[in-house]
Amino acid sequence: MFTGIVEELGEITAVETLDDACRFRLRGPVVTQGARHGDSIAVNGVCLTVVEHEGDEFTADVMAETLSRSSLGALAVGSRVNLERPTAVGSRLGGHIVQGHVDGTGEILGREPSENWEIVRISLPADLSRYVVEKGSITVDGISLTVVDAADDHFTVSLIPTTLALTTLGRKQPGDPVNLEVDIIAKYVERMLGDRVTGTGAAR
Repeated sequence: MFTGIVEELGEITAVETLDDACRFRLRGPVVTQGARHGDSIAVNGVCLTVVEHEGDEFTADVMAETLSRSSLGALAVGSRVNLERPTAVGSRLGGHIVQGHVDGTGEILGREPSENWEIVRISLPADLSRYVVEKGSITVDGISLTVVDAADDHFTVSLIPTTLALTTLGRKQPGDPVNLEVDIIAKYVERMLGDRVTGTGAAR
């Protein structure tokens, strides 16, 4: 489990294309401290498994399914990525509960800078809109954020200078894809309510 509090901006240093997958090599001096084979690290909000670790770099394999359902397929050598290690038991939950399981992708639609923050508007897939509410939580490229406004096809978030400086959202421009993970609690509630909400499943 993650919290959506990005630990560092990493970098893709190599991409190896395989038949039905690819292997990334990533540089991340912070997240590789004490890293071992089999550990999990979130890369732009996608939970990946450490295959190899040497110095301040690690490699991770990405299946075709993950490449097709996330924005990782657009990464290339030199791309900057948000990195986070799993939260430790007993540590503070600084963001919200994040699984590292991407629900879909959005697109940066626009940016509205101001003196002390910036409003970013992001497109929202139709099948995810019911999980996104004003003042609720959403994960964008692995960053735990609070929704400012929510519409059927987009939402906005307000970014403070720290988020702009220390994550990929400070660099993303209109047209760039982002990974989205909605609040898991909303999905559990929907499942438990069953057909009383969606018309499918069994209410218990």
